[in-house]
Amino acid sequence: MSLRKKRREGEVDPFYDMLFNIMIAFVFCFIIALLAMNPKAKKSGDIPAKAEFIITVSWADLNPNDIDTYVQDPSGNMAWFRQREAGLMHLDRDDRGLAGDTIKVNGRDVINPINQEVVTIRGFAAGEYTVNVQYYENKNSEPVEANIAVVKVNPVAEIVYYGTVVLERKGEERTAIRFTVDAEGAVSNLNTLPKTLAPQS
Repeated sequence: MSLRKKRREGEVDPFYDMLFNIMIAFVFCFIIALLAMNPKAKKSGDIPAKAEFIITVSWADLNPNDIDTYVQDPSGNMAWFRQREAGLMHLDRDDRGLAGDTIKVNGRDVINPINQEVVTIRGFAAGEYTVNVQYYENKNSEPVEANIAVVKVNPVAEIVYYGTVVLERKGEERTAIRFTVDAEGAVSNLNTLPKTLAPQS
C-alpha cells in the first residue's frame, strides 16, 4: 500500500465533516426552541383563585359511619351527594366513612383513614347560606362528632366559623351554621337556627 493511500485513510472526508456540523447545528436549534417554548416559572404564591369559600366537615379518622353535608345558597340551590354541582357550589369530596377508602398498592391494601367532606363556593351571591350535616349511615351504633369549618379564601384566608356538632343516631340532621354574605363578600349574622335541608324519604 502506498504512502499516499495511507494518508488518505487517516484524513476526514469533507462530506462527513459537513454532515456532522449540520447535525450539531440542528441539535443546538432544537434546544433553543425547547427553551423558548418552556413557560416561565410562576412566582411563589401566584395561584389562581378557585373558590371564595371552602366548607369542610370532618369526623374521627377510621370512623366507619357516613356523615353527609348539605349546603344551600341564597337562591335555594343545594349541593349534596346527589347534586354535586349547584349554582356556584360544588361538593368536591363525598366521604362515606370507610366505604371506598381501601385501594391496592403493590398487592397490599392501603386505607385512607381521613373522613372529610369538602364543599367549595366558587363565587357568591348576596344572601344567606346554610350548612347542614346528617348522620346518613350508621355502622357501629355510636354517636359521631363532626367538626365544621367555613373558610373565606379571598383576598386572604380567614376562618369564618369553626364548630362541632354531635349526631346521635342514623337519620339525624343538624344545622351546623347559617351565615349571610353581602355583595362585597363580608360575612355576618352567623347563627345555628334549625333549618331542614335533607330530602325526607
